[in-house]
Amino acid sequence: MTIKRGDVVSHCGAVQWGVGKVVEIGENQASIHFNDGVFRKIAASHFGSLLPAAPASFTPPPPAKPEDKPVRVPKAPKAAAARQKKG
Repeated sequence: MTIKRGDVVSHCGAVQWGVGKVVEIGENQASIHFNDGVFRKIAASHFGSLLPAAPASFTPPPPAKPEDKPVRVPKAPKAAAARQKKG
């Protein structure tokens, strides 16, 4: 299969990925954003596993909300901690 940027495809060996949209074509691979939210690089030797899909079938997942990370409290320097223990 000949693919170009913007094509919507499915991978016959990995239907669990859903359909994907080709976002970049290189000399030896294509970068494809699949419905499961993962960007995958498919080697040119595996382009035969890609099948055309209906353009409307590609629905990328909504962007993930950033997670609240716990605030990191810096440790006291070792010298200051040793002085505090003595005093």
